[in-house]
Amino acid sequence: MTPRGRVALIAVGVTVGILVLFIGTVLILMNAVSDEGLASGGPRVAVVEIEGIIVDGSSAVRELREHLENPAVKAVILRVNSPGGVVAPTQEIFAAIQRVRKGGKPVIASFGAVAASGGYYVATAADRIYANPGTLTGSIGVVMQMANIEGLLKKVGVDYVVVKAGSYKDIGNFARTMTPEERKILQALLDDVYSQFVDAVAEGRGLDRKQVLAFADGRIYSGQQAQALKMVDDLGGFEDAVEAAGKLANISGRPKLLYPRKTLLRERTPRKSPGAAPTSALLPALPGIRTPST
Repeated sequence: MTPRGRVALIAVGVTVGILVLFIGTVLILMNAVSDEGLASGGPRVAVVEIEGIIVDGSSAVRELREHLENPAVKAVILRVNSPGGVVAPTQEIFAAIQRVRKGGKPVIASFGAVAASGGYYVATAADRIYANPGTLTGSIGVVMQMANIEGLLKKVGVDYVVVKAGSYKDIGNFARTMTPEERKILQALLDDVYSQFVDAVAEGRGLDRKQVLAFADGRIYSGQQAQALKMVDDLGGFEDAVEAAGKLANISGRPKLLYPRKTLLRERTPRKSPGAAPTSALLPALPGIRTPST
């Protein structure tokens, strides 16, 4: 190898080494840095974020389990900014919050712009709930929406054929009118899930079931209205929730916060095959709401 070739090879090796060192340092810092700077010893208050429509609770459940097992974490703040979502993942997060509390660590819920339906559901498992006066919350109810395009299909000359085994296997079929029996089945399903929602709110908020039924009719409330109905405990923002978490955890001064780790690369969502039906097409959902702007 010529002297020039050796120099080029050494230069490439040094460059690769610097890049590896740089990336490694960045990853270490991302795992270690909290809002107070580099992680150091001492008690922490962990922040778990419930953002957007709830369709998968595995990430939040995993974070809550880690915080429960971490002796440095003395309390958890559940920062909610969600309009609702699918029932089962919502209940998984709800149960995970209960486990954290049973493990002796207080949980404070802090509402952002909106914490409605499923977003409110998960928060009722917390010790205390903070909402801004203008937060949109409530929307306690369950909904299942299906289109009926039978008339359109006939108009364009499309014959939709279904082969099934099981009388109600194609319940919710968009190509025909729903039968009275099918409607009764779905209504019974939604009534059952709605009852679970009401029970969770009554238990979590320490209210009589009749009190919950009085405001659990699907309507939305401002944070101020929700406080009057005892749906939330206090009016305040994230910093108020931080102060409350510190007090419940017996931490002097403003507690240091432990935020969720951020990854450099986003996980790819598996693509669905062409023509595949949405997985949530027939799932009862805790309905979302639109947020008015100011």
